[in-house]
Amino acid sequence: MPAAVGSGLHARVLEQLGLALCDQALATGSVMKIEDIERQYGVSRSVIRETLRVLESMGLVSSKRRVGVLVRPPSEWNLFDPQVIRWRLASRAQITQLRSLTELRTAIEPEAARLAALRSPLSSASDLMGLAGRLWAAGESGDQELFLTLDIQFHRLVLASSGNEMFAKLESLISEVLAGRTHYGLMPTHPHEEALQLHVDVASAIQRGAPDIAQRSMLGIMQRTMDEMSTIWAAPHGSGDFIQKSPGHQ
Repeated sequence: MPAAVGSGLHARVLEQLGLALCDQALATGSVMKIEDIERQYGVSRSVIRETLRVLESMGLVSSKRRVGVLVRPPSEWNLFDPQVIRWRLASRAQITQLRSLTELRTAIEPEAARLAALRSPLSSASDLMGLAGRLWAAGESGDQELFLTLDIQFHRLVLASSGNEMFAKLESLISEVLAGRTHYGLMPTHPHEEALQLHVDVASAIQRGAPDIAQRSMLGIMQRTMDEMSTIWAAPHGSGDFIQKSPGHQ
């Protein structure tokens, strides 16, 4: 029981402190004292030290003896860490995070689809077609949580089917941005039919072994995402406000 309680305390403090750092409520270059953090969160020093070890592994802070805990700049963070992505999506850096992730997806996923059309085993290609069909049904029914689950599975499978092990390792990153768009109200209840058709086109092209069509169709999904995100980025937002639902679907 004590271990479970400690683990729960650690998770709570990690979440709160990580979000504060990613929201830059704690300014870059500022120094925190362990005793001050201990007092602020009302937990033991061992919980604070465990939390700081995790944050240090992510590059968010560094501990210096006889100085304290130094807040490091975003340029030194592990921006590929799923928790860092999640915290940035929940912070005032949300738009910057979405832009960066969408640009990264645009660079990677069309090529992953092209390679999948050349390398994917038939079983994976069949699974993609099944997912595309279920995505369409979930989109039309307005079941956003099911749609999110299937969408994550679809894009993960494209990355894995590329045969490129480094592309496959990006699955958690893709999952976080898709989940973030849904949970922060950036997905419509009913996705646009063009987006649904593009997912079918990607799956069909991979199944047929048509790399150029697979790449072009996935690029269409990414371009649609970029267009929708550009509309959001251009809209005025108050400091700290979360951006609102976009009119289309990635």
